[in-house]
Amino acid sequence: MAGNPAFRNSPAFTENPQRAAQAAPGGQQVPYGQAPYGQAPYGQAPQYGGAPYGQPQQYGGAPYGQPGVPTPEQLNQQFQAPAAGPLETERLSYDGVIMKTGLTLGVTALGFVVTLAMYFMGNAPLFFGLTWGGAIVGFVLALVNIFKKEPSPALVLAYGAAQGLFLGGISASIEFGWNLPGIIFQALLATACVFGVTLAGYAFRVFRTSPKLNKIFFIAIIGYAAFSLVNFVLMLTGVNQDPWGMRSMEVFGIPLGLILGALAVLLGAYSLVMDFEGIELGVKRGVHKKYGWSAAFGLVMTIIWLYVEILRIIAILRGGNN
Repeated sequence: MAGNPAFRNSPAFTENPQRAAQAAPGGQQVPYGQAPYGQAPYGQAPQYGGAPYGQPQQYGGAPYGQPGVPTPEQLNQQFQAPAAGPLETERLSYDGVIMKTGLTLGVTALGFVVTLAMYFMGNAPLFFGLTWGGAIVGFVLALVNIFKKEPSPALVLAYGAAQGLFLGGISASIEFGWNLPGIIFQALLATACVFGVTLAGYAFRVFRTSPKLNKIFFIAIIGYAAFSLVNFVLMLTGVNQDPWGMRSMEVFGIPLGLILGALAVLLGAYSLVMDFEGIELGVKRGVHKKYGWSAAFGLVMTIIWLYVEILRIIAILRGGNN
């Protein structure tokens, strides 16, 4: 850059007489007695490195054995010291999502056990109050968490607790009220298997979403929700007295509930894949760790949906309440 006249004539360059002397036209020598640029006079410490012979180095600390230089014993202690733990950051992490999801599922399990306890205690009014109260509160909190811009840990945990009360109520009614022993364990095991297979398939890049599949998913989920709402209203008003409502209808000899249940399980598995992709994208982009609660809410909501659908499928296959 010294060959550029504009740069050579600039104040930053000409303010240094040694640099200007060296770059002068014709290769003029520096004045007698002055050191060339970058060197120091004889016997004096260099400007940019080391110190005169026998003196301590400027950038290497004190001579060996003097204060400031670690001894071999100190170096050995530093080498054997435990490594520092992971640096705490404010970014989303997989461990954070796992912890929040586990905590929400734990609260759900607690609500589940509470309703079961009410059933065995024979407190029917409290049992039905907790079951249907949990269903209504859980539905409202689900809508709040879905449309809330900022995640709220309290609302996510409250959703898990309310849904746990509801799940415990319907599970106790089906297994003990309809005399289908072991159906709770079967539904839990099947739900865990669906979750595990989906997670493994996603981890090995077997299951992935696509814009086309996403459109099909949303159309199917809207249609399924509309059917479930109509079926619930018909059962609630007494128009359809069957315990499964229109799901008990047969299509080519197969109960409609089984067909819809299989479809719901596929939709639930695809929803899990979408949840996994969202979590992975959030981690890569470094979003704030508070959004781990949003991820936990999405996973727990899908897991609960899968459990209910699988519980219904098993009950239909075992001839529950027929």
